Amino acid sequence: MFDLKLQKLIETALDEDVGTGDITTLSTIPADREATGRFIAKQDGVLCGIDVCRAVFDFVDPTVKFNALMKDGDRAEKGDVIAEVSGNARSLLTAERTGLNLMQRMSGIATATAKAVDSVKGYDVKICDTRKTTPGLRTLEKYAVKCGGGSNHRFNLADGVLIKDNHIAAAGSITAAVSAARNNIPHTLKIEVEVENFDELREALECGADIIMLDNMSISDMTEAVRLVGSRAITEASGNMGERNLAEVAATGVDLISIGALTHSVTGMDISLKFKLS
Repeated sequence: MFDLKLQKLIETALDEDVGTGDITTLSTIPADREATGRFIAKQDGVLCGIDVCRAVFDFVDPTVKFNALMKDGDRAEKGDVIAEVSGNARSLLTAERTGLNLMQRMSGIATATAKAVDSVKGYDVKICDTRKTTPGLRTLEKYAVKCGGGSNHRFNLADGVLIKDNHIAAAGSITAAVSAARNNIPHTLKIEVEVENFDELREALECGADIIMLDNMSISDMTEAVRLVGSRAITEASGNMGERNLAEVAATGVDLISIGALTHSVTGMDISLKFKLS
């Protein structure tokens, strides 16, 4: 079974893909035809979304049997059989693309995250996602980041205060923005401030920011920024991190590295469903 949010997401995705009906399947496959198939990894990667894929088939036809042979977070090699599915052939064909789309994208995110995490092994740093997710798929995409060994940043705008350049411009200064936030949020919420230079960094520290986001800084500037911050705040490296040498960034001593590319420009893992009529 699956929760209501996932059910609505699947319903929307199927409505988009199937439209008024799978005309090819309905016109070529007898209504009583049964089939079996296997999900096969066409490349190495970290799997994610297997149960989501199962939920798609269950939504289309609860009588379909879905047998997962691997689990989310497993590292698959090219040729591995991920899961087996059997049941009404029309149902399998109708659910195929939506199920694959979700599992391929989630596995692509998990794979990209695992690669980033592997690249900073040995450093005391966390790889984080951002809010640069596909509208409607944030829950699944952030779950995929976790499956790849990463950590989740804010899930939504209510999770914490993150004062960025436009907030600073609108509020008038870092000091004004932080002061206003302190007066309007619960004491349980942390305040993060994005800085681009050392003047902004010093101002954010004087205001008592809990987290300092070092935006698009050079390696040498990040190293100096971490030194200046010391233990007064958590430091986060951000800004085109998907294009940077992550080991070099981690070596600066930052606590977090946030990478929007994990979700906004990831390539889905190549997975196929191959089945034969029984």
